[in-house]
Amino acid sequence: MGSFSRQEFFHELAEGCLVPTAQQGLEQVWRLLIICFLCRLLWILGLPSYVKHLSTVVGGFYTLYLFFELHMVWVVLLSLLCYLILFLCRHSSNRATFLSITIVIYLLMGELHMMDTTTWHKMRGSQMVVAMKAISLAFDLDRGVLVDVPSPVEFMGYIYFVGTVIFGPWISFSSYREATEGRKLSFSWIWKVCVSWVKSQICLLISNCVAPYLFTYFIPVYGDKLLRQISPNSWLLAYENALSFHFSNYFVGYLSETTTTLAGAGFTEEKDNLKWDMTVARPLHVEFPRSMGEVASSWNLPMSSWLNTYVFTSARNLGTFPAILVTYTTSALLHGLSFHLGAVLLSLGFITYIEHVLRKRLAAIFNACILSKKCQQNCTHKNKKAVWVYIVNLAFSFLAVFHLAYLGSLFNSSSDVANHTIQKWSELSWASHWVTFGCWVLYRIIL
Repeated sequence: MGSFSRQEFFHELAEGCLVPTAQQGLEQVWRLLIICFLCRLLWILGLPSYVKHLSTVVGGFYTLYLFFELHMVWVVLLSLLCYLILFLCRHSSNRATFLSITIVIYLLMGELHMMDTTTWHKMRGSQMVVAMKAISLAFDLDRGVLVDVPSPVEFMGYIYFVGTVIFGPWISFSSYREATEGRKLSFSWIWKVCVSWVKSQICLLISNCVAPYLFTYFIPVYGDKLLRQISPNSWLLAYENALSFHFSNYFVGYLSETTTTLAGAGFTEEKDNLKWDMTVARPLHVEFPRSMGEVASSWNLPMSSWLNTYVFTSARNLGTFPAILVTYTTSALLHGLSFHLGAVLLSLGFITYIEHVLRKRLAAIFNACILSKKCQQNCTHKNKKAVWVYIVNLAFSFLAVFHLAYLGSLFNSSSDVANHTIQKWSELSWASHWVTFGCWVLYRIIL
C-alpha cells in the first residue's frame, strides 16, 4: 500500500485492502461452498451407500478441476497409487510402511522431476491430505481398527470427500463413514458453518491488511516515521511477518472447518447429543502460548493428532527425542521440499524437546506446576498458585513468542533458497538457536 501518513493509510485501507481481499476470498471459494452444501443435502436422502460415495467422488473431482484444472491428474494418480499398494499388500501386516515409502517417493519425484515446482506447490495441500488419509487408513488396517480394505468407491469417496479435498483437514476413515449416514439439518450445524466462515474472513483480513502494518500504522512505535526506514531488520518486523503468516494459517484452518462442516462431517456424538465441534486451530493458544509444545499442537489440531497417532507412537520405541525428530521430519516431507519450512520444523522439534525436558526437570526440582503442559487440578505438585510459579510460566510464554517471531521471520518472502533462510536468521543473530542451546546447557547442568 505504499508509504502513507497514518491518516492517508486508514483512509485507503478499506478501499485498497479490506474490500478487495474479502471479495477475492469469496470469489475463490463460493463454488466449493455450494458443492459442499449439495453433498450435505444428498447424504440425508437415504440413498444407497455406494451412491453417496460415488457422488462424493464426483464432487471431489469437480472441485479439484476448479482449483487445479488438468493438473489435478497428479492428485488422482497419487490416490490410485495408494489404493493399488493397499490392494497388493492386503495380506501383509506392514501396509503402512510400504505405503508411506511409496508416497514419499512419489512426492519427491513429483517435486523434483515430474513438473515445475510452482505448479506442484499449488497442489501441495491436496497432496498432503490424500497422503495423510491413505497412510492413516493403512495403519488402521495394520492395527486391526479396520478389518478389510474398503471398496474402491468407498476409498475414493473418503479420499475425495469434497469438504476436505482442497483445504483439509485430515479426518479419519471412521469419521467419514459416520458422516455419510447423513445427520439431519439443524440450527447448531448452520451456526457452526457461519461462525467458522466469519472467523476465516476476519483472519484473512488481519493477515493481509493488518499484520503487515501493525507497528507501522496500527501501533506506530516510531510515531510518523516508517518502521522499515528506522530499523529494517528489527524484531518488530520479524513479529509482523510471523503474525501475518499465523493468520493466513488460521484463515485456512477456519475455512476448512467451514467446508468440512458444511459437507456434513466434523461432529462428535455422545448418546443422542450431536455436537458440531470441529476445531482445526486455536489462535489464542498460539499467540499467547504456555509453551512451544502447545504452539505445535494448537497450530493444526487434526494434523497434530495424525502425527501423534501414526508417526510419533510408531517411532516411540526409538526413544523420545528420535521419535520427535522422525515426527517433525515426516511433517516436513509432507509439506514438500521447502528449505525454510524444513528448517523451521526441525528447529521447532529441537526447541519443543529441550523446553519440555528443561521444564520437566525444573518442575521436579521446585515441585511446581511449571511443565510445558498445564497440570491437572489433581496433580501432586506442592507449588501450584504461588506468584513465582505464575512468573516462571509467564517467562516461558514470552520465550515462546520470541521463538515464534524468529521462526516466522522467514515467511515474508516467496524465496525458498537456503541463502534466504541463512540471511534472515543471521540478521537476527541466530538468537533463537542460541537461546535454545543455552536452555539445553542449563538442562544438562541441573540434570
